[in-house]
Amino acid sequence: MMPARWLAGVDGCRAGWLVVLRDLTGREASRVRIVPDFAHVLALPEQPEIIAVDIPIGLPDRSGPGGRRADAEARAQLGLRQSSVFPVPARAAVWANDYRAASALALAHSDPPRKVSKQIYNLFPKIREVDALMSAQMQRRVFEAHPEVAFWAMNGETPLGEPKKVKSAPHGPGLALRRTLLLAQGFEADLVARSQTIRSEAGDDDLLDACACAWTAARIAAGVARSFPAAPPLDRRGLRQAIWV
Repeated sequence: MMPARWLAGVDGCRAGWLVVLRDLTGREASRVRIVPDFAHVLALPEQPEIIAVDIPIGLPDRSGPGGRRADAEARAQLGLRQSSVFPVPARAAVWANDYRAASALALAHSDPPRKVSKQIYNLFPKIREVDALMSAQMQRRVFEAHPEVAFWAMNGETPLGEPKKVKSAPHGPGLALRRTLLLAQGFEADLVARSQTIRSEAGDDDLLDACACAWTAARIAAGVARSFPAAPPLDRRGLRQAIWV
């Protein structure tokens, strides 16, 4: 019997990282893991061949209008959902010790000058986790993805008409729309419904986002994924700056 060939979609959550594992051979049912840090994602016993994670990889020395080219090009596809792709600030800001320092460094390393919001600042610990572990060689296996860009592609490259959240609260119609898209792409009904059972560790949207990243991972494995931009630039450490879908 052919052994399972796993790939992973990963999204940050309250308890750490939520991982959806899918078997490329289709023999094994999808699995959900919640792990405390990104090192555990890389060391999963399933040894996923491709990992697509919703976190910026490849940080700029200076952040341009709209962030990186990857951010600007992906955002341009999303219509009313474009705010879900935030402009990634400079690495110096991401590695700052506190919000005041991060905002000052972002201001000094952006054109035009731009501070960071508290919402983006709260993502910095997870960005640092990945940045500390990433290498150009590892990018043969680990790819930056974005759930809303994946849902856009699933929806015939059309922006979704409903948000996932309204005023930071889960938005039922938006979550239902994304579940419908995932079901149409072959995700198991019991998998996409599990977001109702993990609320102590993750939000309702986190599992759906991880599923969307797993869908992107499958496209990467099949050689049919595209990247924004099409010719990704490298950062100072040689990391590719691209959002894949």
